[in-house]
Amino acid sequence: MNILIKEVELNGIATDIYIENKYIKQIGANLPVTADTVIDGRRKAVIPGFVNTHGHAAMTLFRGFGDDMPLMPWLEEKIWPNEAKLTKEDVYWGAKLACLEMIKSGTTTFFDMYHKFHATAEAVEEMGIRGVISSACFDHFQPELAEKSKKTVQKLYDEMDRYSKRVQFSVGPHAIYTVSGELLQWVHAFATEHNVLIQLHLAETEGEVENSVKQFGLTPVRYLYKLGVLSPKLLISHGIYIDNDEIRMLADHGVKVAHNPASNMKLASGMHFKYNEMLNAGITVGLGTDGCSSSNNLDMVEAMKLASLLGKAWRKDPEAVTAGDIFHSATESGAVIAGLKAGRIIEGYLADLSLVDLNIPAFTPNFNFISNLVYAANGNCIDTVICNGKVLMQNKKVPGEDEIIERAAQTAYDLMKR
Repeated sequence: MNILIKEVELNGIATDIYIENKYIKQIGANLPVTADTVIDGRRKAVIPGFVNTHGHAAMTLFRGFGDDMPLMPWLEEKIWPNEAKLTKEDVYWGAKLACLEMIKSGTTTFFDMYHKFHATAEAVEEMGIRGVISSACFDHFQPELAEKSKKTVQKLYDEMDRYSKRVQFSVGPHAIYTVSGELLQWVHAFATEHNVLIQLHLAETEGEVENSVKQFGLTPVRYLYKLGVLSPKLLISHGIYIDNDEIRMLADHGVKVAHNPASNMKLASGMHFKYNEMLNAGITVGLGTDGCSSSNNLDMVEAMKLASLLGKAWRKDPEAVTAGDIFHSATESGAVIAGLKAGRIIEGYLADLSLVDLNIPAFTPNFNFISNLVYAANGNCIDTVICNGKVLMQNKKVPGEDEIIERAAQTAYDLMKR
C-alpha cells in the first residue's frame, strides 16, 4: 500500500509526503511518484501521531459515572465494584470506543493498563492503531495472589504471537499500595529478561506518599530504589509528589514519566508536576489522558493545553512548559518511551501521521502553528489519521464509527444495570 500526500504544510512549507508500506519513504516538493492512494493536503498541516502514554481504554464505559469525588472513595465505591462485573465483551466494546475516540483526535499509539488483556488487544488489532497493553498485576500483599499474577503475566506474554507488531506487551503492576515489593521485584526481573516495559502508578496523591512512609519507611521513589526496580523499562504515571533528589534517582536509572494533567486536576490529586525540572534532569516525559472516568475524554490536544497552562499557573511563570516542549512530549517523547521509530516526520520513520484542518477559526490567523494547536485547538481539528502506513480516518470519518458508538453505549448501560 502506497500513499502520496500532496501539498501538505510541514514546518510552514507546502510539501509532498510519499509513504511506502509502513514507512515515510520520501519528502519533497512535487514528488514524481505514483501511489495507490492520493490525499489532498492543501489547507492542512501534517504532524506526527500523538502517543498517549497513560490510560485505561475500556474506562470509556465509566465516562461521567462517579464524577466530582476524591480518588480513593471514587475507586472503592464507584469504580472497583463495577469493574468486578466486567466481561470480556464489555472491555472489548469499551476499548473499541477508546480507539475510535483516539483516532478521531489524532492519537496513533496508546499505553493501556486494564483488565482482560485480550479484549483490548483485539480492539487495537481491528482498529489499526498501536497499543502498549499491560498485563495488570495486583496481589494486595497476599503470596497466593502474587503467584496467580505471575502465571497470568507469563501466559499472556506467551500468547502474543496471535497479534501483529502494533500490539506491544507490557506488565502493569497497579501501584505500590496494591502490589507487594516481592511482586514488583519479580516484574522488574521479568521485564528485563523479556525486554518489555512496566507501567506503574506512582506518587499520585499526598495520601499515597504518607502511607508509603508509614508502611515502608520511605517515599515512593526511594522505596522503588531500595527494591532495586528503577530502570529504563519503567514508566511511572502521575509522579506529582517527587522531590529533587528523587528526580535525580529517576534520571540516573532512565525511568520515564507520564504526565496526566486532566485527571490530576479533576481528582484534585495535585498540580505541582515538576515538568521542567524533569526535562532539565534528562528524564523523558510523555503525556497521557488517563482513563475516561477520571479525565472524561482521550483528547491529547486538550491534554497538551492543560499541561502547559497548569505548569505555568502553579509556578506563576509564563515561560514554563512551553507549547513546543509539550508538543514534543505528546509526540516524539511518547514514541521514544514506546520504543518506536516514530514521532518525527522524516524519511525512514514510521508513517504514523495526522493531518490538521487549517481551515478552521483556531488556525486563523496562523502566526504560530504549534501555539495554535496547543492553545487554540482541540482534537476536532484532526482531519486524517495514518498509522503504520494505513489510512484510519479521512475527512474526519472512521469506517464503522456509528456502530461502535451505539454498541459501546448499550454495553455501558447494561453494565450499570447488572
